[in-house]
Amino acid sequence: MKQAGLFGLSDHLKRLSAHGDPLEVLARVVDFEAFRPTLDAALGYSDGKQGGRPPYDPVTMLKVLVLAAQNNVADARMEYLIRDRLSWLRFLGFDLGAPTPDANTIRLFRERLTQAGALDDVFAAFDRQLKDRGYLPMGGQIVDATLVAAPKQRNTDAEKAAVKDGKVAREIWPDEPAKAAQKDTDARWTLKFAKARPTADGRQQPDIAIPSFGYKSSVSICRAFGFIRKGKTTDGARFDGRMLRDVVTKDNTASDVWADTAYRSQSNEKWLKAQGRVSRIHRRKPRGKPMPENIRRGNATKSKVRARVEHVFAHQKAIMGLFIRTIGIKRAEAKITLANLAYNMHRLLFHERRTATG
Repeated sequence: MKQAGLFGLSDHLKRLSAHGDPLEVLARVVDFEAFRPTLDAALGYSDGKQGGRPPYDPVTMLKVLVLAAQNNVADARMEYLIRDRLSWLRFLGFDLGAPTPDANTIRLFRERLTQAGALDDVFAAFDRQLKDRGYLPMGGQIVDATLVAAPKQRNTDAEKAAVKDGKVAREIWPDEPAKAAQKDTDARWTLKFAKARPTADGRQQPDIAIPSFGYKSSVSICRAFGFIRKGKTTDGARFDGRMLRDVVTKDNTASDVWADTAYRSQSNEKWLKAQGRVSRIHRRKPRGKPMPENIRRGNATKSKVRARVEHVFAHQKAIMGLFIRTIGIKRAEAKITLANLAYNMHRLLFHERRTATG
């Protein structure tokens, strides 16, 4: 088979650019070098005077993690795809045939950032970049949460009780270290409720309860631009309303806060007022009584704004394929933070394209 020459490779890359390679646009729009001080401070790499193979450039490795988050790719698959896809090689700055990170290198880099608690700092650094570009938190904020699935655990009743008591895996399976290493004792079961279809005669059926296992991602997005401004990861059973104070930001130029009925409580309403925020949280239907028409109309008006946050979760799950493969809440938090970062980068490209064509 005839081998492609350098000119053939160059022409192929030009054709990729001509067709609008999204990674080329991403590299041009996002200032990845701005992350270097944060990464250097967290990683604490030596100056190389002690010898040994130098580590891969941390900015390049962050790009690897962003690619993995955008495509929900496991580390072993990432190792292959980096070598296989020319657009990925170009985005990461690797020459064809040059050494590239293997699965273990990718895993260890993410673990190091996770242990240092640096991914929140990376997320904050990109938020500053957005603000510097003029994408300030404006128009109020919308709060919501979604369940991010994780592999279901098959435990006995006694093991389930031990997990609920807060025991870690090595305490529950002391004589089976290999099994303990594969058991997630931080994720939790919860019930997701879906609207049932009306019957043939128009009667509304009760909501359907769907058991789900995993972690919960709570976020606040700005109404003006739709960027995730703050996020928090918890176990899947955490009640949404308890997370309001963890994700509402103080820097939004408008005071309005939208959320669904799970966030309405006297405590949350009092707290929002003390923070100088205006509650736009949905009101509940009175127990045992029909929904008053004025409250129904008010909720419908709020829903038109609040629904925007659902687009964030839909993108992360349907397009990015967000799913937790790791064990433990720290790693799940890292995975979800990277997914939030990747989403914000995607959102920035959307706004930049609209500005360029507008």
